[in-house]
Amino acid sequence: MQMGQPVPETGPAILLDGYSGPAYSDTYSSAGDSVYTYFSAVAGQDGEVDAEELQRCLTQSGINGTYSPFSLETCRIMIAMLDRDHTGKMGFNAFKELWAALNAWKENFMTVDQDGSGTVEHHELRQAIGLMGYRLSPQTLTTIVKRYSKNGRIFFDDYVACCVKLRALTDFFRKRDHLQQGSANFIYDDFLQGTMAI
Repeated sequence: MQMGQPVPETGPAILLDGYSGPAYSDTYSSAGDSVYTYFSAVAGQDGEVDAEELQRCLTQSGINGTYSPFSLETCRIMIAMLDRDHTGKMGFNAFKELWAALNAWKENFMTVDQDGSGTVEHHELRQAIGLMGYRLSPQTLTTIVKRYSKNGRIFFDDYVACCVKLRALTDFFRKRDHLQQGSANFIYDDFLQGTMAI
């Protein structure tokens, strides 16, 4: 796929909750599935995609909106989010799930990029996070902007990293907030495992 070509469509946006199938299947019927064709072109000999392969794939797709390489760190955290067998790679089903999520994030990104700059700024990120259902303090939002922005502007790959981490950390916390009251107790080792895996 050449730079600037559209990312293969995957149908309606899904929110990375419903994965239940095998990571990869040699018997998958690829007839008419442009995502499978694309997956086959970028997957390694093992039939899976690692972070470097995903980075090349996303850079070549032009989804970032620039000619600069898609962030390798963002690719690593996307794979970690979907790596249910802890191999550091993803099979076709996870790859397809990721394409759907990337398309949804791209649509959301373009919606909140009100000035059409190709980046999201502080006030636009506040709107985007609100649309995703999160209620964050101004201090937390400022911390997020400082972490993911370059000169106050957040590019798409950093926006994706922010979305993935925000969701994963929220899920990690909710599993420990048994009463759903916004507080949780956990041991240091549990905290490190949960946050460093993302």
